[in-house]
Amino acid sequence: MTEPYRPRRLPEQSSLELRGVAHHLTVWPGEDPPILLLHGFMDSGATFQFVADELASGRTLIAPDWRGFGRSGWTPGGYWFPEYFADLDALLDALRLDTVDVAGHSMGGNIALAYAGLRPERVTRVVTLEGFGLPDALPGLAPGRYREWLDQLRHPEPATIFPDFEVLADVLRKRNPRLPADRAAFVARAWAESLPDGRARLRFDPVHKRVNPILYRREESEACWRAIVGPVAHVAGAESEFLARLRGAGDAEAMRRHIPQLESFVVEASGHMLHHDQPRAVARILDEFLTRAPAPSNG
Repeated sequence: MTEPYRPRRLPEQSSLELRGVAHHLTVWPGEDPPILLLHGFMDSGATFQFVADELASGRTLIAPDWRGFGRSGWTPGGYWFPEYFADLDALLDALRLDTVDVAGHSMGGNIALAYAGLRPERVTRVVTLEGFGLPDALPGLAPGRYREWLDQLRHPEPATIFPDFEVLADVLRKRNPRLPADRAAFVARAWAESLPDGRARLRFDPVHKRVNPILYRREESEACWRAIVGPVAHVAGAESEFLARLRGAGDAEAMRRHIPQLESFVVEASGHMLHHDQPRAVARILDEFLTRAPAPSNG
């Protein structure tokens, strides 16, 4: 049996209530000012451990689990993207953070970018790791999408369960061959909980498996991005297939039309899960980008 990854920088675990939902936090104590780390879809804050161990700055790191993911609470009415903006707003209030540096992966990167435009006075700098929006959805898809969602409401989604953690770790490595065995074992333990019979059940609300009945409108995201005032880092995995799915819309050059101050980075030998694949390279980008003095405002 593969031994899990051994953290070098031990985190603390805590929980707080945000807008009526219990939110779990993984916190690596260190120096102020803190960095907020936002995980992606089906991930959890705990898997930023690999990056935390490689950071040279020693800053405090705070990684929440979004509602419905990890060890945070579930909501019976489903999940809607603007709720994450409100949860992030409430988190900063609860932590008494007037301003903060934010780094997010995939869904977390999209939340970070949009929020930086919604609350530009609260976000000092943003690092988005493969969080470059989604492909624009054509309006004609709406009837079919609503029908599919209505049909799914009739049949509750089952939990995702694996025979044990070792099987789950093997599945993770098959999906992402770049993931070393010890990190895969760590991610499996972060993503799942043990059942009495030894099986491993993923820690996410099965409701997340439903389609989103609301079509993604990229122009709305771009309007939010145009309101960002702080520096932005666009970080892509050199071997990721995600950018290709966006058909050029997520390329740094395309996004710079909406975020002129955007700076691009590429992580070699990495796919979409670049904070799992190459945590040292990601940590170097965070150390370099988030330790600069913010540029003076023109406004």
